[in-house]
Amino acid sequence: MTDLFQSLAQLENLCKQLYETTDTTTRLQAEKALVEFTNSPDCLSKCQLLLERGSSSYSQLLAATCLTKLVSRTNNPLPLEQRIDIRNYVLNYLATRPKLATFVTQALIQLYARITKLGWFDCQKDDYVFRNAITDVTRFLQDSVEYCIIGVTILSQLTNEINQADTTHPLTKHRKIASSFRDSSLFDIFTLSCNLLKQASGKNLNLNDESQHGLLMQLLKLTHNCLNFDFIGTSTDESSDDLCTVQIPTSWRSAFLDSSTLQLFFDLYHSIPPSFSPLVLSCLVQIASVRRSLFNNAERAKFLSHLVDGVKRILENPQSLSDPNNYHEFCRLLARLKSNYQLGELVKVENYPEVIRLIANFTVTSLQHWEFAPNSVHYLLSLWQRLAASVPYVKATEPHMLETYTPEVTKAYITSRLESVHIILSRDGLEDPLEDTGLVQQQLDQLSTIGRCEYEKTCALLVQLFDQSAQSYQELLQSASASPMDIAVQEGRLTWLVYIIGAVIGGRVSFASTDEQDAMDGELVCRVLQLMNLTDSRLAQAGNEKLELAMLSFFEQFRKIYIGDQVQKSSKKTRQIKRVSCLFFLFLSSSITNLKYWGRCEPITSKTLQLLNDLSIGYPFLSYSVRKLVKLSAVQFMLNNHTSEHFSFLGINNQSNLTDMRCRTTFYTALGRLLMVDLGEDEDQYEQFMLPLTAAFEAVAQMFSTNSFNEQEAKRTLVGLVRDLRGIAFAFNAKTSFMMLFEWIYPSYMPILQRAIELWYHDPACTTPVLKLMAELVHNRSQRLQFDVSSPNGILLFRETSKMITMYGNRILTLGEVPKDQVYALKLKGISICFSMLKAALSGSYVNFGVFRLYGDDALDNALQTFIKLLLSIPHSDLLDYPKLSQSYYSLLEVLTQDHMNFIASLEPHVIMYILSSISEGLTALDTMVCTGCCSCLDHIVTYLFKQLSRSTKKRATPLNQESDRFLHIMQQHPEMIQQMLSTVLNIIIFEDCRNQWSMSRPLLGLILLNEKYFSDLRNSIVNSQPPEKQQAMHLCFENLMEGIERNLLTKNRDRFTQNLSAFRREVNDSMKNSTYGVNSNDMMS
Repeated sequence: MTDLFQSLAQLENLCKQLYETTDTTTRLQAEKALVEFTNSPDCLSKCQLLLERGSSSYSQLLAATCLTKLVSRTNNPLPLEQRIDIRNYVLNYLATRPKLATFVTQALIQLYARITKLGWFDCQKDDYVFRNAITDVTRFLQDSVEYCIIGVTILSQLTNEINQADTTHPLTKHRKIASSFRDSSLFDIFTLSCNLLKQASGKNLNLNDESQHGLLMQLLKLTHNCLNFDFIGTSTDESSDDLCTVQIPTSWRSAFLDSSTLQLFFDLYHSIPPSFSPLVLSCLVQIASVRRSLFNNAERAKFLSHLVDGVKRILENPQSLSDPNNYHEFCRLLARLKSNYQLGELVKVENYPEVIRLIANFTVTSLQHWEFAPNSVHYLLSLWQRLAASVPYVKATEPHMLETYTPEVTKAYITSRLESVHIILSRDGLEDPLEDTGLVQQQLDQLSTIGRCEYEKTCALLVQLFDQSAQSYQELLQSASASPMDIAVQEGRLTWLVYIIGAVIGGRVSFASTDEQDAMDGELVCRVLQLMNLTDSRLAQAGNEKLELAMLSFFEQFRKIYIGDQVQKSSKKTRQIKRVSCLFFLFLSSSITNLKYWGRCEPITSKTLQLLNDLSIGYPFLSYSVRKLVKLSAVQFMLNNHTSEHFSFLGINNQSNLTDMRCRTTFYTALGRLLMVDLGEDEDQYEQFMLPLTAAFEAVAQMFSTNSFNEQEAKRTLVGLVRDLRGIAFAFNAKTSFMMLFEWIYPSYMPILQRAIELWYHDPACTTPVLKLMAELVHNRSQRLQFDVSSPNGILLFRETSKMITMYGNRILTLGEVPKDQVYALKLKGISICFSMLKAALSGSYVNFGVFRLYGDDALDNALQTFIKLLLSIPHSDLLDYPKLSQSYYSLLEVLTQDHMNFIASLEPHVIMYILSSISEGLTALDTMVCTGCCSCLDHIVTYLFKQLSRSTKKRATPLNQESDRFLHIMQQHPEMIQQMLSTVLNIIIFEDCRNQWSMSRPLLGLILLNEKYFSDLRNSIVNSQPPEKQQAMHLCFENLMEGIERNLLTKNRDRFTQNLSAFRREVNDSMKNSTYGVNSNDMMS
């Protein structure tokens, strides 16, 4: 007993060290010791003793969290009786110790919620023992306020716990529990919560009493959790907040048809202090978002009328909205008015004219106070955007009055942004909204629709403000005594105006536009172009980065509307198209000017290059084709002078990171496209263009030839060079041009790339660009890799590929242990590119891989063996944790199982099992591409197995080769792997939202034919798990699945099975719709 008390004292001391010490080493040691404790066999008994006899709150917290981990584990779960005992113990513990520390109470409630959720379907003597949550908390609710808070918190935490999926248990099981909880308990909890709120609000709560204060807060949290429940398994996230519809079940109709429910929350808002109001408004946001189909038309109109009345009352008494949290939630509530209801319905509300006036005034005031809660403006603009977009479609006879109020909102936004410029420049510490380009772009997207409503007024305002600012700006530039502050203010105002003009032009809708509106666009465009000429002429002396970014945003909007592919040529538009073509060239000239003067400014360079890249693609409807574009002096200058002397971002800057050179790939992609226009078969022109790159390669070769060289300079030169070449290789998608590039780089410069990998394999900043270039060179895009019949180049190119993969693979495996947070950057990213490179080479159809073994060439074997070594160095979990690695691995495996199955069959048993395990795990991946690739791999393997088995059983059997015989033997030794995948595929098809049913169906037939007895047992298990009255229907579903299916894998038979499977899935879903039974994925997998 003494040892036990000493052990408890040690645990308490460790808890104190973990939570209180400021010494990092002590804390880490304590954490390590406590992790060992949680994994020890006697953890459960010691946790109970800690709760009973522990003297500190930290030890109680440790006990609660350890017990939560114990009940959550999937392997070796606790027995049912033990979990019931823990649940009862926790409830009694909370009931007898009301004065626990808050964090301990919270941890114990979390433990109760976790036990209840995971045991939701557990039965004891035909009783679902974990479904009595409301009964469990009744004794708390009937006691003092302190106990009542505990009871409400238990229900709140339970609702939240059941609503949240966790990664350790299958999503299918989570949805079954959540659906059952929704149907059996959630409405009762919501009703109880509303009743308690009514009682609380009717008693004139004393909010100076901290306990009553806490009770009201917990009740509001509980109500919000109920309304925020994921009713239909859509798993909405907060990023799509403004599109959310609350899918309230039909059985809840009575609560929402009763106007007292809605009135309760509006009354609460007005009767409680502002600190509580945000939660009340959050509940109102959810209530306002109830799905439309819950009501008929008359009911919906009545509900909307009550809702609008409540909003009007808040707007008439806006004192509480000075609190930022209240203001934010109220803005969300206003946005939901239009996201869930049509403008035609809103205008029929009795007080609509007064309400729309109040909302407009509130919006204008909010926009004028731009520094207050800037993140909430999104919701107000969202409301007006939707209202403005609805104007052409509204059929109601009642006036919507938006022609009066929308221009006011537009004007308030524009003028408030212009006025903010001087305030920001003259005061320290204020954040400039223009710094947050994401937020600005989001608001401008919304303004683009609002501004097009009553566009004449918007355009007139913009012209007036632009002319004023542009004139002032020009006068200041010509004045010798102008202050820098005045110039900065005008530049800031012009920046906003250029952004806004780009946005309203981007809001043009082709079918609703008139010639008058296009003429207005022209007025605005002319002004921006005049400003562009002015700023470009000053770039040699000075430039404004924000104004330049605004110009680029304007160009992009104009390009999308007037130059993009969606613009169609028509006889009426010919003159306009000619004007657009001229603007097209102006944009291009401006882009080249930007690259000359802003080469060291990454945001401007990257956006300019993206615009240049888009323009280089060309648009066939323009009267000036890209052929004429190339004749422009600015373009010719760029094609003949692409050096750091003229474009500073091409230079080697020792201060910058190697990763800063990424923009060069985009630049050379655009340049490559422009070069290809007139290149044809002109090798002299190509050689002339490549001179700067040839010089760079020769410089690197010269460095490598000496024993000592400047490594940093060599790295920078090489990385810049390979990024340039990758851009050119991507652009050269025609055979003639790509062959010029291939003959230029091979064999002269390929050894330099190999040498770079050999020297700097440990530095991903160097190896990643080199590997990506090689992956691009072997990619047979647009069939550009078509060698002559007498050319060995295809084989030579694969040899270089094999050499690079082998060299990189063998060296990267010598890195040893890599920290988890660096493993992708240092190792897995390079491996992923190697996988992509090998896949592109194997599937390019320009190499006959049979000749390698025939002539004793080990290039293919080396590449494949390196792939296996790299693969075995990666833990299974990492294959799925990193999306790019997943996609490259599974797409490569698909090619190998399709065309190189003999190689797969020849592998060692542990390698085959690793690959099969990775396929099994990939079948349940969230990425549909990965899942589909796994289905294809499995189909190829199963088909290979079935064919080999069929051959071995024929009377005149052809002797199996050694690889096939060995592979069959391994599969017969480990039938559980294939059986596991049969279970997985069938489980996904029956129980989950199968988004690639056709792909799943292809391997399933082969799996069934290879495991007929196991399939029969599985079918019986599923049938027997159904309620007795549904077993016959389920049995019939399986009978129909195999009806007319023969024992072969011919295409006709597969197609018949795929059709049967579609019908099978529909029938099974119909059969199980109202059943709480059924096999969960855990049962099927065991």
